[in-house]
Amino acid sequence: MIIPALEQLRPHYEELQKRLLYSVIAVVVCSGLAWLFIDQLAAFCIQPLFAATPQHLYKLVYTKLTDAFLSYIKLALLAGITVSFPFLLYQVWLFAVPGLLPQERRIVRRIILWSVGLFIAGAVFAFFIVLPRTLAFFMSYASDNLQPMPKLSLYLTFVARMVLAFAAAFEIPFLMVMASAARLVQREHFKTKRKFFYIAIAGLAFLLAAGDLTATVLLAFPLFGLYEAGIVAVRVFVQFTEQGAAD
Repeated sequence: MIIPALEQLRPHYEELQKRLLYSVIAVVVCSGLAWLFIDQLAAFCIQPLFAATPQHLYKLVYTKLTDAFLSYIKLALLAGITVSFPFLLYQVWLFAVPGLLPQERRIVRRIILWSVGLFIAGAVFAFFIVLPRTLAFFMSYASDNLQPMPKLSLYLTFVARMVLAFAAAFEIPFLMVMASAARLVQREHFKTKRKFFYIAIAGLAFLLAAGDLTATVLLAFPLFGLYEAGIVAVRVFVQFTEQGAAD
């Protein structure tokens, strides 16, 4: 009984292996390309810190011989994941599409396109709007008697976490629709539990903004809007599914 069941799962396992392999190759290739421009990429990431405190900070430091090298590798890997993200979602789509109905495929294709756009929008929003204000807040404590000396590795980690966290947070509508499509929640769940999700979003925004109230507000309100957009997207997806089942 167990062996026939395993044989039925073999095609899915092999397909998953193939999609994972393609995804890993895409990340490695994109990270390798990012490494070719790592100096320019690092300067681009460091520039907001210098702009936040031009009168107090002119350079970063590293205290271990391997710090700069490892930091550049992490930065190249992050850039590779970010650039290859649309391709990674496409691999998820190819793995899931055989089990979807035609009308579900159309709506999920659009949702994935929107997901890519939201991911990019979240990363851009974090880097160009939230990050400068957050850095200005933290570096405002610098003075003639208090000299900041940020480490390269810790700063790049801080930037990477913020950008990825905001990009992931902007995926709220996509995750809501996927949860509904997988039958993990009922279609009215997000609407009836709205106030609890709002509280959770406000807490998440506060944590992502590292306690800065300005950055918290800048993140929380877009996330509230995305949550409401997710409710609409779930309703549209359910309607398409029900119409397809009726047909």
